[in-house]
Amino acid sequence: MDDRDDDDDAYAKLVRRMNSPRVVIENDACEHATVIQVDTVYRQGTLLEVVQVLTDLNLVITKAYMSSDGGWFMNVFHVTDDGGNKIRDEGILNCIEKALETDAYMVKSMGKMLLSKEHTLIELTGTDRPGLLSEVCAVLTDLSCNVVNAEVWTHNARAAAVIHITDQSTGTAIEDPRQLSLIKELLYNVLKGLGDYRTPTVSISSPGEIHIGRRLHQMMFAARDFERPVSVDDIRVRPYVTVSDCPDRNYTVVTARSVDRPKLLFDTVCTLTDMQYLVFHGTVNITDSDEAYQEYYIRHSDGLPMSSEAERQRVMECIQAAIERRASEGLQLELFTDDHFGLLSDITRILRENGLCPKRAKLSTKNGKARHNFIVTDVSGNPVEPKTIYLIRQQMGQTVIQVKGNLSMSPKFPQETPRSFLFGSFFKCPSFQNSRLIKSLS
Repeated sequence: MDDRDDDDDAYAKLVRRMNSPRVVIENDACEHATVIQVDTVYRQGTLLEVVQVLTDLNLVITKAYMSSDGGWFMNVFHVTDDGGNKIRDEGILNCIEKALETDAYMVKSMGKMLLSKEHTLIELTGTDRPGLLSEVCAVLTDLSCNVVNAEVWTHNARAAAVIHITDQSTGTAIEDPRQLSLIKELLYNVLKGLGDYRTPTVSISSPGEIHIGRRLHQMMFAARDFERPVSVDDIRVRPYVTVSDCPDRNYTVVTARSVDRPKLLFDTVCTLTDMQYLVFHGTVNITDSDEAYQEYYIRHSDGLPMSSEAERQRVMECIQAAIERRASEGLQLELFTDDHFGLLSDITRILRENGLCPKRAKLSTKNGKARHNFIVTDVSGNPVEPKTIYLIRQQMGQTVIQVKGNLSMSPKFPQETPRSFLFGSFFKCPSFQNSRLIKSLS
């Protein structure tokens, strides 16, 4: 790099420091929420970066106002913790302020994963089907790959996964080109179902930094999950999305009504940003009945509003898909246990053999412990029967399973029984005989 490049880089850093976001946090401005105001120079992606930080800090956004004027962007967010309380802990408030005031190029939010030589990241997309996750885990186990972390989404008969693996023998990233090629080939064969006209994708990421949630949105969008399968008879209430013109201000107006849920604002703004739209004004409000109303005044990155009905229809479908991807209906299972090689393959096999189909999964291991979260239905997409949970219980042991969601009650499952259970010996494997049960369940 020559001296001129050094000067340009130093000047760019100076400009960014002079225009760093200004953050004001107030707890007295609103009765029910902490109010966070962020003022910053407007540029493409600014809103997403701010929303991403708040979401990754596990803050619940109950209201939001966004407005740009003369190249300056003002964002006001009403936030609570996941219990609906104001944020009063000074340590958390300082963390929020520091994260939001940090130069956007330096933000290291919790949702980002820095890849290193210790891990290999695999990205998969394909047509969803019962048993798919079990088959993928079995292949990785057979190839001596240990799954360290993973996240899986399914929507509209499509599936996407980001999987963090290591070599079982070394505990580090897999670097052998032949082994990587074999992993890619066998996973592709698993994803390529019989009669599937869509081509699956398998890629092994080079080292870098990604945001898992945003990456999964991008992968599902690339897999065109916004196109609903003709054969699917879906009676669910879908998000109500409209796209209309605002000719006097040269904007396109996007509105969305849906059931509120965590990370909803991030999912919508992420999709608009990745579709190359700029949000100039916006409002988000959550009603007392837990309905979320979102309204955005947008233009394409070329400065123009939408020009065709086909474009409006596509945006409407993509926003609906963005809202639905993380809102899979089903029973939530949280598993806590000691980790060992092949554990995930065993778990997903048992789910498959008992007729359960994971709709979403978030899998993590740390310090010899495994914490796996699944949202499951039966293979037809129907609610899980209580007897299925009892059948799974017979095959598991020294672990903790917390059950959340709509599990229908029966004489064997009395109404007053808490939906959290300590299940007895997991796989009855010697490595589990001395496992320490996790006692603290909510």
